[in-house]
Amino acid sequence: MATVLEKEQETKGFYKLSWVQRIGFGAGDLAQNLIYQTICMYLLFFYTDVYVLGGDAARSAGLAGTMFLVVRLVDVLWDPLVGTFVDKHNPAWGKYRSYLVMGGIPLTILAILCFWDGFAPSLIYAYITYVGMSMLYTLINVPYGALNSSLTRDTDEITILTSVRMFMANVGGLAVSAGVPILVAIFASSETLPIEMALFMGLGSLPSFIFMPLVPAIKKKVGKKNMFYIFLTVAILGMAMLYIISKMGTVKENITLVYIAQFIKSTGVIVATGYMWALIPEVISYAEYTTGRRIAGIVNALTGIFFKAGMALGGVVPGLVLAMCSYVPAEEATTLPKDSGAWFTTMLIYSLIGLALLIFCFSQTKERVVMDQSESANVKVSDLWMEFMRNRPLRVIALFFITAFAMMSVGNAAGAYFMNDLELQTPLAQEGIRWLVCIIPAILLLLAMFIISKYELTDEVIDNINKKIEERNK
Repeated sequence: MATVLEKEQETKGFYKLSWVQRIGFGAGDLAQNLIYQTICMYLLFFYTDVYVLGGDAARSAGLAGTMFLVVRLVDVLWDPLVGTFVDKHNPAWGKYRSYLVMGGIPLTILAILCFWDGFAPSLIYAYITYVGMSMLYTLINVPYGALNSSLTRDTDEITILTSVRMFMANVGGLAVSAGVPILVAIFASSETLPIEMALFMGLGSLPSFIFMPLVPAIKKKVGKKNMFYIFLTVAILGMAMLYIISKMGTVKENITLVYIAQFIKSTGVIVATGYMWALIPEVISYAEYTTGRRIAGIVNALTGIFFKAGMALGGVVPGLVLAMCSYVPAEEATTLPKDSGAWFTTMLIYSLIGLALLIFCFSQTKERVVMDQSESANVKVSDLWMEFMRNRPLRVIALFFITAFAMMSVGNAAGAYFMNDLELQTPLAQEGIRWLVCIIPAILLLLAMFIISKYELTDEVIDNINKKIEERNK
């Protein structure tokens, strides 16, 4: 039974959530990872080695890199429209959660079509499916992000909610990174399974199951900023180890050391980039405190622009670096099968499971802390840029998201090339792939450490802001 104090707190917006609700919310990120992480990790490889974009193996990497950049530029125009639309409207199924279903069904269809080679090697077909898929992902991801801040104002609850969300997101990441190579091999009837690649890619998500549940305790012990500094440093150390080990001989000869370095790198990346999502509700509360309006959709649209800007950089860099290094798919490489039907079937399975999880998330979430009807009616696209200009913590988060997602996009896309018989490539192409996996991400993380040092919203500041907002709303 809830105490009188707990009931009073809930009337002020400091709601406590059940574990079913927390897991239900996290299922939304698990779903998006099953679909979108498959795109992020393997679509570039699919375009260069399976689909052969443009029909020219030597030019396919450059064409894919350019396409990824174009798609992200479209997102820069699309995301503000989605954020404004979401804040301005109140669908019957819920202000934010409605889009999990309404956008989830067409997203599933287009994600599957991205891995269909019926029109190969058509560049136009690739653009249509990838642009459409990305726009629909925004239509789900922006309101899903706003759900986080609409469930409760309680900072401790948001920390737990974010930890659960990131834990489940990394379940999806593990299922994609380790599961996709194995499933593709099975459906392609390969004689051997790519276990070493699956383990390497899976280690990108595995540390989340060890460290993400500990995040609330770690944050209390060392503080928010110090937690970022510690784990970003750990990630850079792992990248340095991975680069040195890969120069000592073939990847397969030093596979145990490669696994250890990948685990260390991933531990730092997962904690630092996982917890950054807990900063979004803080920025939303800061915006509400300074402007009087809780424009969660607009703030999440902005963060969507930020992380997609990072993904634009991260998406175009691998293709351009591979093109500069004269990368050409090695016919002798057998780690990842090139059977297009196997890739299509794998994406079909992941997308349908993702849709089911989006529906489960919809059933377990309920918006409680949202703007009222009169505020919704006055939301404009210009509010997005005005909020960006007056909200300094939001600008800090913007730069952090850009660098963090650029780092992840570069590293994730390059992992498949790193483990796909790297030694069969020319020395120049090998070095280019090493830079994509290790050097460029490490440089971006150093920049991220500097950026987060400028973030000023401590837990004490945010708690005081939320209390003042509730007092003002009485």
